[in-house]
Amino acid sequence: MARTPAAPPPDFEEHVVDIDVGEEMRGSFLEYAYSVIYSRALPDARDGLKPVQRRILYTMNDMGLRPDRGHVKSSRVVGEVMGRVHPHGDTAIYDALVRLAQPWSMRLPLVDGHGNFGSLDDSPAAMRYTECRMGPPAVAMTASIDEETVDFKPNYDGRETEPVVLPAAFPNLLVNGTTGIAVGMATNMAPHNLVEVVQALRHLIKHPGTDLDGLMRFVPGPDLPSGGKIVGLDGVRDAYASGKGSFKMRATARIENVTPRRKGIVVTELPYTVGVEKVVERIKTLVQSKKLQGISDVVDLTDGQNGLRLVIEVKNGINPDALLEQLYRQTPLEESFGINNVALVDGQPRTLGLKELLEVFLEHRFDVVRRRSTYRRDKKAERLHLVEGLLIALVDIDEVIQVIRSSDDAGTAKERLIGVFDLSVPQAEYILDLQLRRLTRFSRIELEKEQEELRREIEELEEILASDERLRAVVSEELAEVTKTYGTPRRTVLLAASGVTTTATAAPLEVADDPCLVYLSSSGLLARSTDADPPGTEGARSRHDVIVSAVSATARGEVGVLTSRARLVRLQVLDLPTLPATANHPNLQGGAPVTEFLSLADGERVLALVSLTAYDDSAPGLALGTRAGVVKRVKPELLAREEWDVMGLADGDEVVGAVQLSTGQEELCFVTSDAGLLHFNASSVRPQGRAGGGMAGIKLGTGQHVVSFTAFDPADAVVVTSAGSSSALPGTDAGSVKVSPFAEYPAKGRATGGVRCHRFLKGEDALVFAWVGAGPARAAAASGAPVDLPEPTGRRDGSGVPLAQPVAACAGPVRVGSGGEA
Repeated sequence: MARTPAAPPPDFEEHVVDIDVGEEMRGSFLEYAYSVIYSRALPDARDGLKPVQRRILYTMNDMGLRPDRGHVKSSRVVGEVMGRVHPHGDTAIYDALVRLAQPWSMRLPLVDGHGNFGSLDDSPAAMRYTECRMGPPAVAMTASIDEETVDFKPNYDGRETEPVVLPAAFPNLLVNGTTGIAVGMATNMAPHNLVEVVQALRHLIKHPGTDLDGLMRFVPGPDLPSGGKIVGLDGVRDAYASGKGSFKMRATARIENVTPRRKGIVVTELPYTVGVEKVVERIKTLVQSKKLQGISDVVDLTDGQNGLRLVIEVKNGINPDALLEQLYRQTPLEESFGINNVALVDGQPRTLGLKELLEVFLEHRFDVVRRRSTYRRDKKAERLHLVEGLLIALVDIDEVIQVIRSSDDAGTAKERLIGVFDLSVPQAEYILDLQLRRLTRFSRIELEKEQEELRREIEELEEILASDERLRAVVSEELAEVTKTYGTPRRTVLLAASGVTTTATAAPLEVADDPCLVYLSSSGLLARSTDADPPGTEGARSRHDVIVSAVSATARGEVGVLTSRARLVRLQVLDLPTLPATANHPNLQGGAPVTEFLSLADGERVLALVSLTAYDDSAPGLALGTRAGVVKRVKPELLAREEWDVMGLADGDEVVGAVQLSTGQEELCFVTSDAGLLHFNASSVRPQGRAGGGMAGIKLGTGQHVVSFTAFDPADAVVVTSAGSSSALPGTDAGSVKVSPFAEYPAKGRATGGVRCHRFLKGEDALVFAWVGAGPARAAAASGAPVDLPEPTGRRDGSGVPLAQPVAACAGPVRVGSGGEA
């Protein structure tokens, strides 16, 4: 039986509204799209944060979760954020908080996590099991937020306010990158190195008209948290120009002997966002389907102490180089990264190039510093006004007390103080609230000092507000301070091309034992060239950086690698990537990092290449100079082992320069941190055996050390010196540089102090870099980008000229004989 619907109440009046379903759907979808774009998925170009990330940092700052405080439960932070400013659920908040704490996701993590925050292959623990607090960089993101530096808006229920944007003392959007999917648009931005980005910002402050090529001298490419290599820089340049582009990320791998009779491919760095389990699973799938042959086992030896180490064992008879190329093509050991620089600018989504991103951030910082200066000036002016009123009262303190005592109440006392002493209302109220202990003579002296200090500070702040040039200088100085505090060396190697020419094969490749050249670049790239002729005068600079050492060899031969620990390590030339024949401009962007071929201890550096085919009794040997001022010539000696020491080093000492001599009549030169230069002929140093500890080379002052040691033909030689602050973080202080003819420096006897080669400017107290050798000199930054040097000056002890970025390496024309030049 059908049920009869209940009758409506007597006072019920039916009201039906006719709407167009299509119009309603369009309107609702637009509202949804707007909410996703502006409130969830896209970051603001000024602070580089999405709303949920900004709210997390703001709330943690309000909670006082500073880096010097203890960790608190993540669930407490999530609950506070959700209850106050973010109504979209605890899962979204915790996911964002976790990403801010993951060092493999963020180049500069903003949250300091304690507990299991997951990995690339595993999910994090629940929020009730993890703890967190602000990371040190997050303090810089929220600094001076309480000084009216940014606008605030009502939160979702109108009971509180939240910042529209954070002050952001560093360019977080470029440094940490971001990813997000909105409606009809998406963003995917790669992380970069903080030091390089700040150098570009400071250059743009000084030279606003700089073009893209000028900025890429400082920011040559992304710097991924996972390290690895970026192969192909054309897509990077496209992204910097238009905001869209792509590049390939490649794992860092080297071929080692995993057993006495078997080689293996050892992977130590993976592409950005690629986990070990994903690689292992893909390799196993390919092996089981017979699409990949030559692999006997895959072992994951990764641990928290030694980091990533994935060992792929190669079957006997398989060319490991060809197998590695197959792995790059078929597994996640090589992945693509598509750049899509979409961010909100003035509330509108825009696709931005590198210069636009830098300009938007700079305008934000100019506005922050301007508003902060206004706030501080006003606060100090208020305090100065009170101090001046108190000083007036202290002059006639007895009369002030009499006025107060004879008044009926506080209101009357305030009015009488204003009338008698011509004070303002705030001054009168401040005097009435004054404690009697402040009426001492010592307090008056303190007030007069405070008055002078306040006037000076107000004058400085007004200068910042009145002068655009001064404002720019303040922003530039603060950015430099950020790099000193949070800057780290580059992790990712940039390569123009892969440099791999092998093809997949089940048997070793037959390579003719033809003559070739082996190069070492300033950024630690190794490669061999099929051209056996030495490059010309301009060959000291490749398209990427400078070549600091080159030796002649054969394709199936060996060369030696000399390190700062006085180790001489054998290196098979056949293992090196091959470059096309180009006599004048070898392009080492197709090379491979030296760490793929040998293991280096902490702090150990590769100094030079050494030819092992030129060893005989008549060879002049090697010349080495140490940080402690010791010089040594060691006779050539080959041992039947993979590596051996060529010098006995004292505890705490290291080799700073090494050169294989050609004639034994070269000039040896030391340069010290206190700008001392000493040179003498190599014939004055008696050759020693491998175990010898050398002899005194240069006399050092207290607390000083050797910056550079070189050996060269004095004809047409130049001296390059760069001064800076000894307390600055390496790579953050550009300092000043000077180039002068070597002929200006007289020779002195070995073991003396030498002559002065550089006069320090204000703020400089040490030489941070020096090089002496055949000109013309070419310089490069730590990233490999070229650095322009000034013209040589005749003043041997003159001061330098300011640099746009620090010099990390220098070299002259590539000269290939029996040995290389370092």
